[in-house]
Amino acid sequence: MKKYIYIIAFLSASIFITSCGSEEKKAAIDTTPAIKISVNKVAVNSNSQFLSVSGKIQAANSTDLSTRMMGYVKKVHVNVGDKVRKGQLLVSINNTDLEAKKGQVNAGIIQAKAAFKNAEKNYNRFKNLFASNSVTQKEMDDMTANYEMAKAGLESANQMKNEINAQFTYSNITAPFSGVITSKNVENGDMANPGMPLISLETPKVFEVIAMVPETEISEIDKGTDVNVLVKSIDTTVKGKVTEVSTSAKNTGGQYLVKVALEKTDANILSGMFSTVQFPVERKVKSELVLIPTDAIVKNGQLSGVYTVSESNTAILRWLRLGRTYGNEVEVLSGLNSDESYIVSAEGKLFNGAKITIQ
Repeated sequence: MKKYIYIIAFLSASIFITSCGSEEKKAAIDTTPAIKISVNKVAVNSNSQFLSVSGKIQAANSTDLSTRMMGYVKKVHVNVGDKVRKGQLLVSINNTDLEAKKGQVNAGIIQAKAAFKNAEKNYNRFKNLFASNSVTQKEMDDMTANYEMAKAGLESANQMKNEINAQFTYSNITAPFSGVITSKNVENGDMANPGMPLISLETPKVFEVIAMVPETEISEIDKGTDVNVLVKSIDTTVKGKVTEVSTSAKNTGGQYLVKVALEKTDANILSGMFSTVQFPVERKVKSELVLIPTDAIVKNGQLSGVYTVSESNTAILRWLRLGRTYGNEVEVLSGLNSDESYIVSAEGKLFNGAKITIQ
């Protein structure tokens, strides 16, 4: 009986000690000071909005150089990033076959010239004889035909030389304009095929933007319209002017292509950068914009979020899908509603579940 009493007493003491430890731990958590924070309500812009569309920057003057002949690349004379001048040799393709054909054509021209000179002398002599009635009409006609055939043979030989010379231009690829090499797709010894891009070239510091405009707004955009172009990656706004407005969306999925020429600028703009083109045209289709300051955004790799306040006064990290940037504010496409608040500043490091108090 005493043994059972001792066991019960031991279990009671253990439970008492455990509960006391839990209460002490709980009390320690509860005494953690709350982080003082400041919150803002989501800004909603439902007033008249100007049309903004995404675009991509490209060089106003660019080309992909290729050849019409097949052959081994003998030498590539440039590298990516090299500045070249108009007419500079870029790629040499093996042209041994063309050299042989050129020799044959030159020999044919010599032969055709000799035949023509001989036919011309005979023709002139027969003209004099015919004038003095020393030869018949048929003999004169035969000599005239022989002369015309020799003349045509010489012309054919010269045209063959022009054809060979034209083919030589495709074995020696030169720069059609001054610019910078942006890509090199072949190396020495590679096989060049007709139509295959070998070298890409573009004019530096002269850019344009290709933007797609929805059908509801395209009728409001005119050629010559001044626009603002926000280059997102370098956070720079550049002036531009509409140079082309497409009148068909047949091959662009209901979007109309608009081309904007950018003004010259010292900003470090490169081809391929994404941008936002802001047209001075009021949107016909109105929609509410949910905007928050860029300073409130929390970054974690490719993810973007913002801290919000829970019902139990703790911080909650909410991941967002962001849209366009408007000055120092960014559009929230999903993850935050227009009637919610978010944390803009805190007097300590925030984390999920951190106790907070609103100032």
